[in-house]
Amino acid sequence: MSDSPTKLTLEDGVATITLNRPDRRNALSEEISAGIRDALADIADADARCVVVEGAGGAFSAGGDIDAMRERFESDESIDEQVRRLERTTSETVARLATFPLPTIAKIDGAAFGAGANLAIACDVQLASDDATVGFGFRQVGLSIDAGTSYLLPRLVGENVAKELVFTGELLDAERALDLGLVNHVYPSEEFEERADAFVERVATGPTVALRHAKRLLGEGLDKSIDRAMSDEATAQGIVFGTDDHEEGVRAFLEDREPEFEGR
Repeated sequence: MSDSPTKLTLEDGVATITLNRPDRRNALSEEISAGIRDALADIADADARCVVVEGAGGAFSAGGDIDAMRERFESDESIDEQVRRLERTTSETVARLATFPLPTIAKIDGAAFGAGANLAIACDVQLASDDATVGFGFRQVGLSIDAGTSYLLPRLVGENVAKELVFTGELLDAERALDLGLVNHVYPSEEFEERADAFVERVATGPTVALRHAKRLLGEGLDKSIDRAMSDEATAQGIVFGTDDHEEGVRAFLEDREPEFEGR
């Protein structure tokens, strides 16, 4: 692992962003936040088919950078400037991940806390080891919520449960997070990499153009009427009808074999 605060690798269509400050539990410092945004920009120009976000060294991300919080007390920077910095860094990073067009998968092995938990739930799918913990404990450091909590969390667990998790700051173990719908799957820690990678491979070998449209439509669906949703779905199908992967999928179905999608 390099000394860079984030590391980007691309292999077999899978772009992996690794948060790489294990000594600080991969807290979302300005460096790490900028590194994630840079990685997403690079992925947008690469031949990637899905994105994985993970943390190095036994934690996904411990959230806000406590050292940076302490430094604010001694800074001459105004409150307005501090708010603008938050919007430019952590908030912008979570927003870009949440709206990224490719399927995104969080691999949570260890703690995902505060803004780090938001980074995880900004992904489309969350895979956790049984050592994972998830919490939205902004209250622990006397803060309100940020980094998309008010948007992302109620959509997964409902408003009342979201309020409970924020008001109490409860740190959830992996099974409790699964019960609430914060993660999709929990795997034994000794099997985590193998089983998570198998899941990622299934997504990465799917019909990429079709999945991009499906992601967009699902993200927009809650804010539309059913008539508008179905009209937009039909428009997307008109685009996908012309892809090589659609033809391959039909041929594979008729020939009773697994399709070999090329992502186009």
